[in-house]
Amino acid sequence: MKRFIRGCVLLGMALAAAGCQRGPATAQADAGAPQGEPIRAVLTSPPNVPPPVTRDHPARVIVELEVKEVKKEIADGVFYDFWTFGGTVPGSFIRVREGDTVELHLKNPAGSHMPHNIDLHAVTGPGGGAEPTLTSPGHERVFTFKALKAGLYVYHCATTPVGMHIANGMYGLIQVDPPGGLPKVDREYYVMQGDFYTTGKYHEPGLQAFDLEKAIDERPTYVLFNGREGALTGANALHAKVGETVRLFVGNGGPNLVSSFHVIGAIFDKVWDGKSSHFEENVQTTLIPAGGSKVVEFRSEVPGKYLLVDHSIFRTFNKGAMGVLQVDGPEAPAIYHAAPADAPVAMPAEHAHPAPAADTPPQKTAAADPIARGKQVFDSTCAACHQPTGSGIPGAFPPLAKSDYLAADPKRAVHIVLHGLSGKVTVNGQHYDAMMPPFGPQLSDDDVAHVLTYVLNSWGNPGGRIHSDDVAAARRGGARNEASR
Repeated sequence: MKRFIRGCVLLGMALAAAGCQRGPATAQADAGAPQGEPIRAVLTSPPNVPPPVTRDHPARVIVELEVKEVKKEIADGVFYDFWTFGGTVPGSFIRVREGDTVELHLKNPAGSHMPHNIDLHAVTGPGGGAEPTLTSPGHERVFTFKALKAGLYVYHCATTPVGMHIANGMYGLIQVDPPGGLPKVDREYYVMQGDFYTTGKYHEPGLQAFDLEKAIDERPTYVLFNGREGALTGANALHAKVGETVRLFVGNGGPNLVSSFHVIGAIFDKVWDGKSSHFEENVQTTLIPAGGSKVVEFRSEVPGKYLLVDHSIFRTFNKGAMGVLQVDGPEAPAIYHAAPADAPVAMPAEHAHPAPAADTPPQKTAAADPIARGKQVFDSTCAACHQPTGSGIPGAFPPLAKSDYLAADPKRAVHIVLHGLSGKVTVNGQHYDAMMPPFGPQLSDDDVAHVLTYVLNSWGNPGGRIHSDDVAAARRGGARNEASR
């Protein structure tokens, strides 16, 4: 019996020793030389994510990034000269495995106006690769690094002036998957917030230049997901089905602001920054610093529209930081049930409400179809209060449909849209006492004319047309008390 026990002890000690040797040996293999033929990385544009890395060994991965200086819309009718990695803001999503040797090629076309480089927060080494990748127009630089630690990391340009390069859109994310990969989910998306500083006001049309003074003072004109207002709304919304698990790789390029990332109507099952096994649970809102990132996961239980927002909430409704996740599938009344209401109430508008008043109006914009353009302005600016059908909200916001107040003096509405309204009004026999803010600083003369023309010709109203000259005259005439008229 003693001999048997002694044998068991010796066997256990041998197995323990073997186990102790296996762990470091595996880690050493991951940190060692790459195995097999080099692999060209699959890069994706936002909001898409490359497939998970499930290799059981490290490899040499070739990443090819090209700098592109491009002129693109930052909002409808508003253009900006972006500096990008790969032609998009944020730049291409990179995905590798812990232990991989990454061979990064940075190309800067001859047509570029500036030298550029890249600092990857996944790099262990001085400058994150910035010095060896400083690339003049018409050249290419190459450097290699070992992806030593799994996690989601920001990369960005670090060429002087660093803040300007980042503010112009030069940032992205690199995901270093752990050995064996992340747990499987149904959907993965790439979302990155950034703050932008234009010389013109919010929604001022035309080509806008970078405003250094605003950037230094940290007064962004726009705060956006994926580099454009509306990049994740409407036809560009993210999609999932009821019962699916969604994973969002969320970054914050900055250059200045901290993001309070939140999905309205969802609770994050897991949130992590760094190692995926060290996660928070049941998180409502997560802070993401400039130059930082988080991975969030949640299960979509109820169908509907879920808004992605920065919960520093004026950034969402006044500077553009909004996205949509559309979840489709069967209702789940045991989890969420809305009783029928007396009147329909719309979700918040997917675009911003007015900016603070200013003395000078925005430039005019052209529209081939005034009513079609008017509907766009109404849907983005007016529908949240007056409702998509013009029905208003009883006791709060008067109806625009079959409105006797509107029919009595259509041009009175021009002054109300430009200068706001405060006080008591009677519409279709109902009394309202609410404040409407001025939209003159936000909307051009054309926009005001088009939206009112759309309203006059919708929902049983008498028809007619408001012209831009009418709006310009009303703007010059200043505010008047419409509540008493």
